[in-house]
Amino acid sequence: MQPSPRALACAVCAALLLAPLHAQQAPAHAVSAPAAAASAPDRVDLDDVRNFSRVYEVIRQAYVEPVDNKTLMKAAISGMLSGLDPHSEYLDKQGLEQLSEDTTGQYSGLGIEVLEVDGTLRIVSPIDDTPAARAGIKPGDTIVKIDGKAVDPDNVDDMFKLLRGEPGSKITLTILHEKSDKPVDMHLVREQISVTSVKLRELEPGYVYIRISQFQEDTAGDLEKKFADYAAKHGQPKGAVLDLRSNPGGLLTTAVAVSDDFLDAGTIVTTRGRLADANLKFAAHPGDLLKGAPIVLLVDNGTASAAEIVSGALKDNRRALIVGRRTFGKGVVQTVLPLDADHAVKLTTARYYTPNGTSIQAAGIKPDIALADLTVNRADNGPEPISSEADLRHHLANENAGAGKDIDNDGSAANAKLATEDYTLAQALNILKGLALGHRASTAR
Repeated sequence: MQPSPRALACAVCAALLLAPLHAQQAPAHAVSAPAAAASAPDRVDLDDVRNFSRVYEVIRQAYVEPVDNKTLMKAAISGMLSGLDPHSEYLDKQGLEQLSEDTTGQYSGLGIEVLEVDGTLRIVSPIDDTPAARAGIKPGDTIVKIDGKAVDPDNVDDMFKLLRGEPGSKITLTILHEKSDKPVDMHLVREQISVTSVKLRELEPGYVYIRISQFQEDTAGDLEKKFADYAAKHGQPKGAVLDLRSNPGGLLTTAVAVSDDFLDAGTIVTTRGRLADANLKFAAHPGDLLKGAPIVLLVDNGTASAAEIVSGALKDNRRALIVGRRTFGKGVVQTVLPLDADHAVKLTTARYYTPNGTSIQAAGIKPDIALADLTVNRADNGPEPISSEADLRHHLANENAGAGKDIDNDGSAANAKLATEDYTLAQALNILKGLALGHRASTAR
């Protein structure tokens, strides 16, 4: 999934604010409120206006190719917004359509979240089960070329648009992996992306794995349904691993709803900005899906925005143990302010704060237990001729009938398989089992 240029598609879109503004078709106060708040001495200097007019005319008259007024004005607006932060931007009709696609998870492209950094295209995260993820693109990678043409500050907007296209169309990305100095070419085919944001499966009897890849409009409802189906089939779990690794975020309201699904009480998140509507506080309601059973929450440097809201809410409320790597650190909220039916401004209007009042902007969330991004391989050792008392000749049989017949089935083989597939997840499961033992002991008192 790719956001518009100069903006992180994982940006928290404040849907709570978005709906009434759209419904009122860009009321004057919604767009002009920040200007009204400006202090009187901060007026536009006439010299600045003259300089702008002169530059405008110089471009019109002397630029190597003719540029029409409409193109110049759009560029001026886009430049003004891009100079504020990486997430504010001007949205035309196509941009609004892409924003809608981002929140529904339905679009045609490669399945990557991209951020413009100093004129380059940096990968925030690939989306699960998409061409980008299957190709091996990782958070922190940089796109240096698209179809052989270098990405630079002068063409970054146009190059970004090439990431989306018709299903079945081919594209070659030249990728510089993080901590590598040698770019590699990756040949991908665009697909119709239909992101299923929630996956749920059993790791071991009693322990459930919940993967949320992004926060779409239907994520909370999908989570609740899949969890109810699991509980009906397997019973209430003893604990859960909640995987938010490489989750680039999404909707603020969805992040709040998912947090609420695992909390019975407490603050989830607060937002503070200059507009009255930007000052919000969200609190949890009774109804924890897991009924207090422990949670291990997995994060990494691709965990961003709305995913950090959930991580911060569960961490500060001591509802989950955070395991993995420090998160991305996007602690600001964007609101879509419509200008007319086909144009809008996506503007950073607030910072958000975790329940403890902490801003994670440009800092991220530090895990409770740090785990590097490692892979493990099974040791190439032959079977041991004697591994237990049962292997000794003339050993005494166990007095309990049937005991000792399956002594090798102690779970280590399954744990080794999981570790070779996903080391971090295997460690999370081990931690979760320990937490579950402590939880059962405390509830039994």
